[in-house]
Formats: sequence, structure tokens, C-alpha cells
Amino acid sequence: MSQHIELKYQISADDFTRAGEASSDVKSKLKQMGVSPEVVRKVAISMYEGEINMVIHAHGGDIKVTISPEEILMVLTDKGPGIPDIELAMQAGYSTAPDKVRSLGFGAGMGLPNMKKYSDEMDIETELGVGTTVTMSVRLQ
Repeated sequence: MSQHIELKYQISADDFTRAGEASSDVKSKLKQMGVSPEVVRKVAISMYEGEINMVIHAHGGDIKVTISPEEILMVLTDKGPGIPDIELAMQAGYSTAPDKVRSLGFGAGMGLPNMKKYSDEMDIETELGVGTTVTMSVRLQ
């Protein structure tokens, strides 16, 4: 792979029936490109967790994925409420998901911790009342 491939996805708020479609599409494309199963797994998990967070907490948003010979870069941008305390939100098990979402099996408080665990680099920029941008990368080598 010598060029960069860009993929863009729009994530709808509260649409649990379509949640995960973007990460599944990226997973499928990476497999077709012959990317190693370990890299595909890391990208799929980290992106899925971010996608679900956008559905639950952020009124939806946009995901841009750039695939290059060196890495897969995922930029998730929303116009949600922002994250008041990133350090607290990064703690496994901490969740602000409403009971309705938890009853669907989501909101266990593992989204951000799993995003960090399965990406090689992760950065969170957030502003209360404006939104959040999470940038994650997974190296191909």
C-alpha cells in the first residue's frame, strides 16, 4: 500500500441498530487489504468503542479514518456535551450512561479505557458544551 486511503462516516445519535457499522466497514476493508489480524482487531475494538460513545453520549458525530503505509489514524469528532473530567472518564467502570442505555447492554464504563488500550496512541480534546475530538492511531509495523 503506497497511498493514503481516507474513509468518512457519519454516526447518528441514539441509533443503536446501526451502531458499529462504521467500525465493521473499516474492519472489512482492512482485512481485504491484507492488514495483519492483530492490527485489524486493535482498530476494530478502539473504533467501535468510540463509535458507541458517540451514539450514547455525544449526539452522534463524524469519524475520519486515514489508512497509510505506516498507520491507521482515526479521528472521532462530535458536538456533544464534552467530557467534564477526562481522568475520571478514563477509569474502567466509570460511566455516565443513562439506565435506558445500560438496559440495552451498553454503558459499562469501558469505552475510553478500551480505546486507549487498543490504540497505540490516543489524544482527547474536549470543551464543555462544544464537543470532543478523540484521535487514535494504530501502527502497521
